[in-house]
Amino acid sequence: MLRFKMTSRQVAALVAGGALAVAAVSPAYGAPAAKGPDPAKLAGKLAKDVTVDNINRHLIALQRIATNNGGTRAASTPGHLASAQYIADKLTAAGYVVRIQEFQFPFEQTLAERAREVSPTARTLSPVVMQYSPNTPVGGITAPLSAVPGLAADPTPGCEPGDFAGSHRGTIVLVQRGGCTFQVKHDNAVAAGAVAALVYNNAADPAEPVNGRLTDETSGRIPTAGLPRGEGEALAAEVAAGPVTVGLELQVLKETRTTRNVIAETRGGRADNVVMSGAHLDSVVEGPGINDNGSGSAAQLEVALQLAKQKVTNKVRFAWWSAEEFGLLGSEHYVSQLTFEQQLDVALYLNFDMVASPNFARFIYDGDDSDATGAGPGPYGSAQVEDVFEAYFDSRGLVHEGTDFTGRSDYGPFIAVAIPSGGLFTGAEGRKTAEQAARYGGTAGAAYDACYHQACDNLGNINRTALDQNADAMAWAVGVFATDTSTVNGNGSGAAKQARRQAAAKKFSVEQAPFEAHGHEYAPV
Repeated sequence: MLRFKMTSRQVAALVAGGALAVAAVSPAYGAPAAKGPDPAKLAGKLAKDVTVDNINRHLIALQRIATNNGGTRAASTPGHLASAQYIADKLTAAGYVVRIQEFQFPFEQTLAERAREVSPTARTLSPVVMQYSPNTPVGGITAPLSAVPGLAADPTPGCEPGDFAGSHRGTIVLVQRGGCTFQVKHDNAVAAGAVAALVYNNAADPAEPVNGRLTDETSGRIPTAGLPRGEGEALAAEVAAGPVTVGLELQVLKETRTTRNVIAETRGGRADNVVMSGAHLDSVVEGPGINDNGSGSAAQLEVALQLAKQKVTNKVRFAWWSAEEFGLLGSEHYVSQLTFEQQLDVALYLNFDMVASPNFARFIYDGDDSDATGAGPGPYGSAQVEDVFEAYFDSRGLVHEGTDFTGRSDYGPFIAVAIPSGGLFTGAEGRKTAEQAARYGGTAGAAYDACYHQACDNLGNINRTALDQNADAMAWAVGVFATDTSTVNGNGSGAAKQARRQAAAKKFSVEQAPFEAHGHEYAPV
């Protein structure tokens, strides 16, 4: 999962644009269509046949691929290439029409990310370089530290040129997060003559880092990084008391590289009513990415392999995206290549990113904005996608909750063109609340995934109970929509609505083994 959110303005623009576009093409609902195949039959069969043992085997493969390739499966690296080959080989053998879609992207790898207070107190700081920040000179820079008043004095610190009153020329300027974009703070620091900028967090947790970005690759003028709130507040207090000197070194390798999406489609089914399911296959450079997003990739692969044995009414197109960790670039490239008519052929998009977090919550993307937070509802049909997941979990007696379309995963480009979207998520760097711990178990106050974007996101970072439950829900939803999308777009027999009611009323009739961990220890919840 991408480490930074899209801005509220960006997400709102995507959602609003989608709502406007879909209004012109919304289907008219007339007389009920003739009765067709029962979606619950295929959905139940898939949910039974998709097993955590098989998914775990795929995860072992991804772990070994990473281990054999420098500990990473990042886009364009040998580890990603081998991962994509593994997926493509499995799908080809299963009978899918498999396509490799190559594209170029701006690759970045952090080589140096260091900061220290030189005086009056010698100590090491923990910066995180912002995406699109320029580099410092090799060896770094050492300069006086200046500070802009923080949130205690100003609700929009660093958001106005006047906030930089006083002397900041030639300094590394310290400014608190909040009130405007990182780019605005950066631009005001540039105008004030600063040689670098450090943006410290406003989060409740004093140790939580800032993972941010500037607008694009052309917008960075001075080296810019984030700091935890605790470090920033301590530095600001020292600046208020007297001179402070800090050193900063930020070095990021930047070059254009080529990577690939893997796309596989069923041979049968309606080509004008395609059900899409996607999961990003790439990891961050820093680790093997077995939860993020080996979990979604492996679970989706197993759903696809089991679906290959079945007959479908609608074509199902599975995608394993690359360069998600560089800004959703694989899914963005794919959508950008679709004509409007090809977009209309896509009935809906399902997204599965991080479905086995160790300290998990059971999140469903909030298609109808019933939680009334964040970006608003998805395009028309997204609420109905959410309904299918809710009904499935309800039928299993599994509590769940909504999560916002923040723009941090590959549903973003689909929402941008008004394609109904939804999916599952179990949490990233955010922290589990006491209410969630009571609901799901696990540890209140701890991250859903303490190894998010780190080297420790390995095979031991998988909660196999969450993986099993979510994979079955994925299989159920794919089975329902592979048969009937009438609740989403009016195409089909209308049986999907009945399947949703059946799932909500009782457990589906196919016997299932209880959720278990098979042969591997995992972090308890």
